[in-house]
Amino acid sequence: MTITENKQLMYRFTNFINTASKELAEELISPDAVFYVPMQKEPMNGPSGYLSIIHMMRSGFSDIQWTVKELVAEEDLVAAHFVMKGTQDGEFLGFPPTSKKIEVNAMNFYRISNGQIIEEYGQPDMLGLLQQIGAIPKA
Repeated sequence: MTITENKQLMYRFTNFINTASKELAEELISPDAVFYVPMQKEPMNGPSGYLSIIHMMRSGFSDIQWTVKELVAEEDLVAAHFVMKGTQDGEFLGFPPTSKKIEVNAMNFYRISNGQIIEEYGQPDMLGLLQQIGAIPKA
C-alpha cells in the first residue's frame, strides 16, 4: 500500500473506533494483530481485542470520540496524534462516574500490512485523563 492509502486506512480506522463497528473491525484489523495497551500486562489481539479496548473506554465514557489531529506515514508505519473527548458517565478503572468532561491527547504507532492494521502501540495521556476526572491531584 502507498503512504496515501495507509493514511486513508487510518481515517477509516478512526471511524471504526468512534462507532465500534464490528464490520469495520473485521475489515481493517488483521486477525493476527497485536495491540499493546497501557496498564495491561498482555497485549490484546485481533478485531475482538480492539473492540474490547473500545468497550473498556466506552464503559467509562459512553460518548467518547477520537479525532485525528496529525498523521505521519512512512512505508508500513503510521504515527497518529489523536484527541479523545468525552464525559465520564460510568466507572473507569475503578473510579466512579463524575460527569466531568475530558480532552486527552494520544500518540499511537501502527504497522499496516495488506490493507489491515497488524500492530499498535497506544500511548494515551492517562495521567492527564485521571487528573481531569479527579482520580489523582493535578501537580
